[in-house]
Amino acid sequence: MYLTQPRMFEAINPYIGTSMNKSLALSVSLFASVLALSACQRDVVAPPTVVTVPTPVPGPAGAPGVAGDTGSTGSTGSTGATGSTGSTGSTGSTGFTGATGSTGATGSTGDTGQRGRTGDTVVIVPAPAASR
Repeated sequence: MYLTQPRMFEAINPYIGTSMNKSLALSVSLFASVLALSACQRDVVAPPTVVTVPTPVPGPAGAPGVAGDTGSTGSTGSTGATGSTGSTGSTGSTGFTGATGSTGATGSTGDTGQRGRTGDTVVIVPAPAASR
């Protein structure tokens, strides 16, 4: 009864019914792909032919050539440009101090002064010392 009615079988285990449907389709497609691949026949490929090409061998060296003619002399170069003006020289140093002059002559005696007037006598009294 369970085999003829899949709905009842799914009630016991719901995953078994769907996985059986998918497994049948998977196994049929796998079998078909194996059958298709086994029916293919591969072509036999011949190995490539090896061709040996001879390598050229250099011959003996030839005789040396004749020396060439001497080249002509070059022309004289042109005159160089005039140089620029030199820089100004530095200022000279200060001269030495001159020698001290000799003592002058004694002056002549001055005139006698006028007689002074008699005036008041001024007495200067010192200030008292500050106390500590």
